[in-house]
Amino acid sequence: MENVIIVLTVVVALLLAVVVLIQNPKGGGLTSGFQTTQVGGVQQTADFLEKATWYLVIGLFVLCMLSASYSTTSKYSTGEEVAPATEQNSSETPAN
Repeated sequence: MENVIIVLTVVVALLLAVVVLIQNPKGGGLTSGFQTTQVGGVQQTADFLEKATWYLVIGLFVLCMLSASYSTTSKYSTGEEVAPATEQNSSETPAN
């Protein structure tokens, strides 16, 4: 299950990067290629890209939260503490 969530997270992150790069903060980007004579063409494209950005951001957030909850590498996921590597066994005697 953890691998599926990781793959979905990568796919959503790549899609989000593509959608953000298509946009231009000054009104350019994909929307600048349309003629001004089209009725609603530019506005609909900008609305679609904005909605897609928000849905992908929310999806990425949810997938990251799921990934953190299903993580098997966390010491808190099993309830057991990991012993530090520097501890020595108490049965060993120090060398003189």
